[in-house]
Amino acid sequence: MGKPTGFIEFGRELPKKRDVEVRRTDYKEIEPIGNETQSKQQAARCMDCGIPFCHNGCPLGNIIPEFNDAVYEGNWEYAYQILSSTNNFPEFTGRICPAPCEASCVLGINKPPVAIEFIEKSIVETAYEKGYVKPRIPSKRTGKHVAVIGSGPAGLAAAAQLNYAGHWVTVFERADQIGGLLRYGIPDFKLEKTVVARRVAVMEAEGVTFKTNEHVGVTVKSEELMRDFDAIVLAIGSTEPRSITIPGWQAYLGKGVHPAMEFLSQQNKRVSNIERVVDHRGEKYGNGELLATDKHVVVIGGGDTGSDCVGTSNRHKAATITQVEVMPAPKYDDKNEPFYKVRDEKTPWPLWPLTKRTSTSHEEGCERFWAIAVQEFVGDGEKLTHLRIADITGERTLEDGRKAPITENERLIPCDLALIAAGFVHPQQSLLEQFGVETDIRKNIKATENSYATSVEKVFAAGDCRRGQSLVVWAISEGREAARKVDEFLMGESLLEAKEIGMFNPAFAHA
Repeated sequence: MGKPTGFIEFGRELPKKRDVEVRRTDYKEIEPIGNETQSKQQAARCMDCGIPFCHNGCPLGNIIPEFNDAVYEGNWEYAYQILSSTNNFPEFTGRICPAPCEASCVLGINKPPVAIEFIEKSIVETAYEKGYVKPRIPSKRTGKHVAVIGSGPAGLAAAAQLNYAGHWVTVFERADQIGGLLRYGIPDFKLEKTVVARRVAVMEAEGVTFKTNEHVGVTVKSEELMRDFDAIVLAIGSTEPRSITIPGWQAYLGKGVHPAMEFLSQQNKRVSNIERVVDHRGEKYGNGELLATDKHVVVIGGGDTGSDCVGTSNRHKAATITQVEVMPAPKYDDKNEPFYKVRDEKTPWPLWPLTKRTSTSHEEGCERFWAIAVQEFVGDGEKLTHLRIADITGERTLEDGRKAPITENERLIPCDLALIAAGFVHPQQSLLEQFGVETDIRKNIKATENSYATSVEKVFAAGDCRRGQSLVVWAISEGREAARKVDEFLMGESLLEAKEIGMFNPAFAHA
C-alpha cells in the first residue's frame, strides 16, 4: 500500500462539480478531471486489503489496490498498464459506471469508500495526456476474420480483444456513428462524444475496421456474414423498449408520448451538429424535432435513462419536470449520507446498497414521486395535455392470479411531453431469426456464460443481448470474455487473459 495511514489522514474528496446554473446552459461534462495531488491523496486512502472485496464488486475484476498504489507513487504509466490489463475502456467506466467496486470497498464498512471511479478516470486521462495510450498492433496476423455486430461497449471490447489476438476484425454498426448507446443514448453532459471518438481512433489505428450505416439483416444479410467470416459475435444490445399498455398510449404516441431513446438520441445528434436525425436503431424519425422547451415534462421511469431525460429537459428549459416511478421509494437516501450510513438491512456490505439515489440531473431541478400508477394519457385528440395518475397503496390478487395495484388519490397533472423510460426487454428478434439462434424465456440470445456460443456454429453472443439490460461495465466484461471463447474456437487455445487472471498483456497473443 502506498500510505499505511492514508485512510486515517484523508477523507473522501472528489473534484467539485460544475455549478448547477452554469452547467444547465450547456452539454459539457459535469464532473471535471481532478489534478495529480487530488488523485494521489485519494489513492492513498486504499488500505491494500488482504482480501480486496472491490475485485469482486467490479464485473471486470479490476486490480484496484495495485493501480491505487501506482498512482500514489506517481507511476502513472504503470497504473495505466494495470488498469488497461482488465479494462479496455476506463475512460467510459470512469465517467458513467455506478461503481459497484466502491460499494464493496472494505473501507466503506464504516467510512466513505475509496474514490475508485475518480482514480480510474484520472489514470486514463493522464495516460492520454502523457502519451501512454498507444495503438497495440499485433506483430502477426492469424488470417482469421471475425465480424462483430454492434458497436456498443460489448462489441467494442470484443473487437479490441480479438484484434489483440491477431484476428482481422470488422465491426458492423447500423447507426451513422460508432458507439451504440455510448454514442446515441448517454447524454454529452455525462460522456462527451469526443471521448468515444478518441478511443475509436485508437482502435482503427490498431487495425479494427468499422462499418457504419450497415444494418445487418437489412442492408447486410446474415448469409453473407456466415459465408465471409470465420466467426461472428452478436453484440446488438437490448433495444426493444418495454411495452406500455396504458389507455391513450397508442392515440398519443408521437403526439406527446415518446420513447426516452428517441428524445435522447435526437439531442446527442443535435450537440454533434449531425443534421440527419436517426434513432439508436438506425431508423429515421417520423415525428420531427423533439424538444422539451416550455413544456410540462413527465418522465415515466426512475432509472438512469429517466435521469438522463431529466437533465436533458432542464437544458431545453422545460416549464416543469416531473419524474414518476411505480416502485415504492427506497428506505434510505444517499443525498446527504455515504454508503455505509444508508445501507438497507437487505443489502448489507459488500452488496450493492438499495438506496434512493440523487443524480446530477436531479440536482438541477425535478420533482420526484414514487409508488405512482400512470392510469391514462389524456389529450384533446390532437396532442397530449395531461396524465391521469394515482398513488399506489398496496396490491390485490385478481381472479386469474395476477397482481394489481390498490390506488387512491387519482388526479390529473399537466403533461404535454411524456417520456417513457421503462427499460428494455430483449434484443431485436428479426435479426436473431435470420441467424437462427435460439433464445431463452426472456427472448435474449441463449448462450452460456461458460462458452458465449449460441446454438449456431461459429456464432457467439455478448452483452445485453445475452444477459439482459445491464451496466456498461458488465457489457465490457462480456465482450472480453466472449472474445476469449471466440479465440479458443478459432485457434484451439487462447492467450487472451481470463477475468480471474488479470495482468497478462494480450497484444501479441498469437505472435
